[in-house]
Amino acid sequence: MLSIDLNCDMGESTHLWPYHIEKDLLLLSYVSSINLACGFHAGDAPTMHQLVAAAVEAGVAIGAHPGFADRENFGRTNLLLPPAAIYDLVLYQIGALDAFLKVLHTRLHHVKPHGALYNMAAKDAVMAETICKAVCDYDSSLVLYGLSGSKLIEAAHATGLATCSEVFADRTYQDDGHLTPRTHPQALLHDTNQSLQQVLQMVEQRSVTSINGREVPLVAETVCIHGDGEFAVAFARVIKETLERNGIVVVSRK
Repeated sequence: MLSIDLNCDMGESTHLWPYHIEKDLLLLSYVSSINLACGFHAGDAPTMHQLVAAAVEAGVAIGAHPGFADRENFGRTNLLLPPAAIYDLVLYQIGALDAFLKVLHTRLHHVKPHGALYNMAAKDAVMAETICKAVCDYDSSLVLYGLSGSKLIEAAHATGLATCSEVFADRTYQDDGHLTPRTHPQALLHDTNQSLQQVLQMVEQRSVTSINGREVPLVAETVCIHGDGEFAVAFARVIKETLERNGIVVVSRK
């Protein structure tokens, strides 16, 4: 029987971006793992605390979602930092979130970089290795979530970390298997049926059709949905229902 993890980026509160924690709380009913912003690109201590407590109660796996200290651009601007700075910002954010899990006597499950940090590490071997070293040094039992087929997944394997290869429900792909940049007019899928077809193709056929019509092989172990979308809750519900209707179990990666 096929299974898939359904993950969602959450807790991304800033004074510049609209955020409603009620939406995140509702999303917990439909996902199997979450990635919580740790205060750099977005997020704050009260939001982390509340969502960690709610996720524990819901039985959802909790991961850290570290990003660049770039709240003005939501962590989506490429920053050229030395490896030591990358190491420190990842380590700092993991520890910040993990404090809230420790007081609730539970464990952090995974780490998934955010935004530009994620996309740069998908192609930059040095950055990928630095992120993985920070994760491994903090806790070598953590799972590294990264773009399927990316340098980040390769670096995690080399480091000895368990991995979860990620695909996206609402993003389009290029011929090389990388995500279409957000600056491209076709970066996002706006049609729900098209998104559902892409998810089923990725999970069942282990491939995705690029924006140029090319079928690209990939490994799909977790599907990302974005909690900041206007219809995120309805989208998450229909994805979970579609997966289960097709005999695919939604469960976090062990």
